[in-house]
Amino acid sequence: MFTSVRDDLRATLDEIRAAGLFKPERVIGTPQSATVGVTAGGRPGEVLNFCANNYLGLADHPEVVAAAHEALDRWGYGMASVRFICGTQEVHKELEARLSAFLGQEDTILYSSCFDANGGVFETLLGAEDAVISDALNHASIIDGIRLSKARRFRYANRDMADLERQLKEADEGGARRKLVVTDGVFSMDGYVAPLREICDLADRYDAMVMVDDSHAVGFVGPGGRGTPELHGVMDRVDIITGTLGKALGGASGGYVAARAEIVALLRQRSRPYLFSNTLAPVIAAASLKVLDLLESADDLRIRLAENTALFRSRMTEEGFDILPGDHAIAPVMIGDAAKAGRMAELLLERGVYVIGFSYPVVPQGQARIRVQLSAAHSTEDVNRAVDAFVAARAELEG
Repeated sequence: MFTSVRDDLRATLDEIRAAGLFKPERVIGTPQSATVGVTAGGRPGEVLNFCANNYLGLADHPEVVAAAHEALDRWGYGMASVRFICGTQEVHKELEARLSAFLGQEDTILYSSCFDANGGVFETLLGAEDAVISDALNHASIIDGIRLSKARRFRYANRDMADLERQLKEADEGGARRKLVVTDGVFSMDGYVAPLREICDLADRYDAMVMVDDSHAVGFVGPGGRGTPELHGVMDRVDIITGTLGKALGGASGGYVAARAEIVALLRQRSRPYLFSNTLAPVIAAASLKVLDLLESADDLRIRLAENTALFRSRMTEEGFDILPGDHAIAPVMIGDAAKAGRMAELLLERGVYVIGFSYPVVPQGQARIRVQLSAAHSTEDVNRAVDAFVAARAELEG
């Protein structure tokens, strides 16, 4: 049987390669940091890393690593169970309480990933008589989570408040019992920030709940690093926040839902990814507590990240690159053609700068780009070297 299937799969893979959409996985031989060791052209070498979600540079921070070592000795390696059987330790409850306080929510529930968190929310809270209204550019985990529910589905154009209101009206006219508006806090391919104040205003007008996936914001966006609800002054108006421990908050894995107490209580009883997945490793929970200590004790990492972001964006603009506007650490350099974006990424790697080209279906046709991600771990010299490498790679590509 598999002989015929193998031929079909090989043909599909050949089509992906021919379209320039194949995604190779480069092997890193070092810890995640501003500089990493990768194999380029068959030769191992140290390169500047500008494509990780390591926004605050905490993935290899000495205090976080030390906390992880201590946690292994105290709590062990893994739980070998789910939370409601015998998979809950004090460290898990402590992290949930700290995240709730940090994010200004009543309670928090941990998941093995934010993908699972988003996959476990909609089916639990919404039924066939309800409606979910989702931004068109929301993350794949939100899209998949919505598909698992029986709720009616409405989609509004990215950050378009007039369209959001139209969808809310249509949901009302359809007799929706509950309405949930869901958006990314920061859209990962563009670095654009959702207009949460306007979203909350519309939600209040139409008696809808608001959910934000703030994976690309918590830790460094907002005056205290509490994400887009803090940035927009709506921390008390957002009903559900989902996020990850795998980006700014240490870069390991794990996710969470921080929300109203009743929502979290129901998720503990009926959310399938929570009930049927092993508990978050205790070492990650303990290290995440240290991350929160660092975030709450000083703002030096956030300041450094903002300085690096401003420098990169200003220099790239001066050099004539088409970079999407904004001030987020996600800085997409627009290329347009998919093959050209892939080739430029290769030329940059040859020059010691590790970035990735993104093209359809990850982004719309004709909007291929190189998504540069800044980190507090980068030095000013690192940022300037990256810009110089872009200039040199463009000259070779166009020469």
